[in-house]
Amino acid sequence: MPNLSAEISAHTAATSFERLPAAAVRSAKLSLLDAIGVTLGASGIGEGCRGFVDLARDDGGKAQSTIIGFGNVKVPASAAAFANGAMAHALDFEDSHDASLTHPNAATIPAALAMAEALDGASGRDLLTAVATGSDLVCRLGLALVANPAEFGWYTPAILGAFGATAAAGRLLGLSSAQMLDAYSLTLCQATCSMELRYSPHSMVRAVRDAFAARAGVTAALLASRGVKGFDRPFDGQAGLFALYARGQWDPERLTAGLGHTFHGADVSFKPWPACRGTHSYIDAALQLRAETGVTAEMIDGIAIEVSPVNRMLCEPAEQKRQPQTAIDAKFSLPFVIGTALHHGRVDLDLFIDGALANPEVLAIARKVSWRVKEDANPSAALRGSMEIRTARENVYRKNIDHPKGSLDNPLDEAALIRKFKNCARHAAAYLHDDQLDETAQAILSLDDAGSVEGVMRWL
Repeated sequence: MPNLSAEISAHTAATSFERLPAAAVRSAKLSLLDAIGVTLGASGIGEGCRGFVDLARDDGGKAQSTIIGFGNVKVPASAAAFANGAMAHALDFEDSHDASLTHPNAATIPAALAMAEALDGASGRDLLTAVATGSDLVCRLGLALVANPAEFGWYTPAILGAFGATAAAGRLLGLSSAQMLDAYSLTLCQATCSMELRYSPHSMVRAVRDAFAARAGVTAALLASRGVKGFDRPFDGQAGLFALYARGQWDPERLTAGLGHTFHGADVSFKPWPACRGTHSYIDAALQLRAETGVTAEMIDGIAIEVSPVNRMLCEPAEQKRQPQTAIDAKFSLPFVIGTALHHGRVDLDLFIDGALANPEVLAIARKVSWRVKEDANPSAALRGSMEIRTARENVYRKNIDHPKGSLDNPLDEAALIRKFKNCARHAAAYLHDDQLDETAQAILSLDDAGSVEGVMRWL
């Protein structure tokens, strides 16, 4: 069989800014804007993040790359990727690729920013190329899966994300195709994440998981640049990624279809609400029903929803989901986010901090949510949702959502993403004034004209 690992590696090494479709360039800029904003927010309110930041600072080393959100704090590139990677998903507010059920930029962008800043002369176009290349690879790996590794105990977002981080870092370093193959091999030796994080209600691992993936990508690329040899088939070998995590159940054609022409990162969805993407159709339905009917918590007798098998995890274990103990668990709880949307008429960052998880009105609504799992639903149904609200007066209100706000068919525009960036940044550990945020946003959206990445990071 052809060596698809070598084909992917050659593509990563050869990709240039000039080869990127315009849609991929635009999406890479918007993803960077979104990711930096979310990371700024997490620097102030992300559960578990401070430990990663403190560790990165305590380890010391060459002052190369910025830890976002803390002012002028610089550490070695791998340490910055580690700290920023912890913050990338901590608010569960970053972009997602709905078709592959991945977060293609959660590890890719922290790795790309850290590597670009560490290298003298890395341009805005270099950074955009790295992000587009890494994001595309994560999506391809997710699309190629036929079996769901979760069935075997693996949590794929962080596992696949590590290879996006490697692609981004390796592209910035200018690795050859052989060195990229080495780097992907070295990533496979580091990339792992257990599904056990789903079953422990007090765990923060689900929030900070991408720290390990982002650092793994930078470390692997740097080692490959120093001549460390890997192995021949890290993706498609008899003990490669798909054999290990999917037990060989994958589709080679999906991995390479349109390689070099189609960049799947152009098809990401941007989140309007800081919660698991699978909750968004239900948040959308709840907010629309509240606005259209005027239904209040006191009027509600019961709330019935249908969920796909993928989203069963957002409802069970039932007691844990009806009264989550951590912010990240609340963001993965359909009863809680539905209760939040119906009670407050909004779902934003403030409603997951400062005691909001114990709000008695929200929890009262959460206890009224019941669900039915549609076992025949295909994976694409994970982003659809239906809701029925029954009132004490026997009124029944229904809403079906096929394309929740933020999806490709119902997108957020650039102005909305700039507002989101600024709202997130107001939670940063270090204060940034509005003019500073405006300048940063414009610098990111003009990266293709930037001679150096340093200019963007200086605004932070």
